Amino acid sequence: MKENVGSMDQYIRYAAGLAILSAGVAYESMWGLLGIMPIMTALLAWCPPYALLGLMTKK
Repeated sequence: MKENVGSMDQYIRYAAGLAILSAGVAYESMWGLLGIMPIMTALLAWCPPYALLGLMTKK
């Protein structure tokens, strides 16, 4: 896996993931677990759709 997610993109993914998880807790919904996906892509610095499309935000 070659890293394809840049630092600014990682910060945005962390924030979005935490917001989704928080909303899931606040509304007591299992949909909040979807917040794990952006957090994992930020941690790994690799995004499968980016890899498929040949996109890269990492310099």
